[in-house]
Amino acid sequence: MSDDTPLGLMFGLLIVLVICSAFFSSSETGMMSINRYRLAHRANAGERGAKRVMKLLSRPDRLLGVILIGNNLVNNLAASIATLVAIHFFGDVSGPAVATAVLTIVVLIFGEVMPKTFAAVKPDKIAFPASYVLAPMLKILHPLVWAVNGIANTLLRLVGIKNIEGGAANLTRDELRTVVHEAGTMIPRRHQAMLISILDLENVTVNDIMVPRHEIVGLDLEQDIDTLLAQIRSSQHTRIPVYKGDINNIIGILHLRNAARVMSKPEITKSSIIQEAREPYFIPESTPLHTQLLNFQQQKRRIGIVVDEYGDVQGLATLEDILEEIVGEFTTDVAGTHQEIHVQDDGSYIIEGTANIREINKVLGWQLPTSGPKTLNGLILEHLESFPDAATCLQVGSIRIEIISIKDNLITSARCWQAIRRAWSNDG
Repeated sequence: MSDDTPLGLMFGLLIVLVICSAFFSSSETGMMSINRYRLAHRANAGERGAKRVMKLLSRPDRLLGVILIGNNLVNNLAASIATLVAIHFFGDVSGPAVATAVLTIVVLIFGEVMPKTFAAVKPDKIAFPASYVLAPMLKILHPLVWAVNGIANTLLRLVGIKNIEGGAANLTRDELRTVVHEAGTMIPRRHQAMLISILDLENVTVNDIMVPRHEIVGLDLEQDIDTLLAQIRSSQHTRIPVYKGDINNIIGILHLRNAARVMSKPEITKSSIIQEAREPYFIPESTPLHTQLLNFQQQKRRIGIVVDEYGDVQGLATLEDILEEIVGEFTTDVAGTHQEIHVQDDGSYIIEGTANIREINKVLGWQLPTSGPKTLNGLILEHLESFPDAATCLQVGSIRIEIISIKDNLITSARCWQAIRRAWSNDG
């Protein structure tokens, strides 16, 4: 130690060992922090570096084994050399203490905190280059890694951890929804809304989006032929249910294209209408939308009659209704589409009692509960637990509701507004 040359070599070796410690520390954090789904995408695209990193991550016990073996070797070697250098300057008594204090600070800053922080922020910039070194190291040190992992994995099995293989964990629907929300500007807002709607299809049933029974426009064969023809000519729908006397006695679905053939005949009869009608397709009201979407595709259908558990007709559902749950309304004329909602000058809304709650929430951005009744009339009755008089007021969440008119045991209209916004307008 009296010669300056070996002392200089030791200082140089210490610097190299601290750099090696930084490499192993950053490699550990970078490998564990890398986005597995982005990595899988790049690997599927044929990127060699991504495939190499994925192979290393497939066995995290081996990867961590080789990293920690290398890190501990360089740190222990650095500690030994630092002790020898410190003894040279401070003697046998104070040297080890000085070496421990100085090396701890140096390794903590330059070998741990800085490299790990950088790797956590930029894992791709560390993981990919590090894989060129770690892959051959894993082969060279395989016997030592195997022995260390064998002991560690045995102890892990004693505490119930048996599966040690890595890879991206399967995402639940709620987790995937969070991923979509956190995509930010990487996915346009419109596309985010569509993806979220697709994920929510499983939580929505046909009963939630169907046209209610009392709103179904169909051909009643008990009416005279002139009335039926007038209905066909003035129909705004492409497909019309055909029934006899009562909607529960449905016979088929008439497409207007086929109706044109009926009307072109010299003699038009009810039998010719029945012949052109396609047999009805029935849907249980509790069918989830994602299932019904597949059923429409498999059955080559675009419209179905929704029935309850007793076989009574509850409404009508179309393929367009399901698609609108994903992409939104096909028309931008909200006032024409949602005729049950009327905007008032004071910012409130006059809403018909038959209005669907989910439609109200979508149009007005409210959060009325959808787990119970499907219509505003049903929601009011559920909260009041009795049939109210006109001018009765109630509040559901942040929405205030004032009953305006009642007819035949049905709340036909109510004034609704958000309580907070209404208070602001009054203060102004």
